[in-house]
Amino acid sequence: MEEKTIYTLLLGSNLGDRNRYLSYARELLESKGGRLLGASEVRESEAWGMEDQPDFLNQIVLLESELSPQDLLRLIHEIEAAMDRQRVSKWGPRTLDIDILFAEDRIIKEENLEIPHPRIAERNFTLVLLNDLAPDFVHPVLGKTAPEMLSDLGSTNNG
Repeated sequence: MEEKTIYTLLLGSNLGDRNRYLSYARELLESKGGRLLGASEVRESEAWGMEDQPDFLNQIVLLESELSPQDLLRLIHEIEAAMDRQRVSKWGPRTLDIDILFAEDRIIKEENLEIPHPRIAERNFTLVLLNDLAPDFVHPVLGKTAPEMLSDLGSTNNG
């Protein structure tokens, strides 16, 4: 049996019934992946990376799970596919996107998975939600909390 890990996940949706997609993602993560320990509020933000698309609803959730990071990634892809996620272009519009931000203080660099997520410190919308839910959590690579990363980012990014 795999040891339990607390994962920090970012949920996002900018197509269709965005709230419904986020709600269904939370339900499936809990029924198939483990136990939800907490969730930030849902916030709307401008698209990042490819700006010419609808605004996103985003939320961060904490999931306690016995799944390995690779098994969780497989489950995430199954959930995204169940929500009709189309992988047409990087950072393009999507019904549902789930990113693994953290797996506690673990550092993983594999061909298809990097934890902590490599762009956390660049994304205001992510840091604001992380600050709401886990302001004292220290990024295991950068050695900074969400408030510190937000301060570093300043007003150079949307959110």
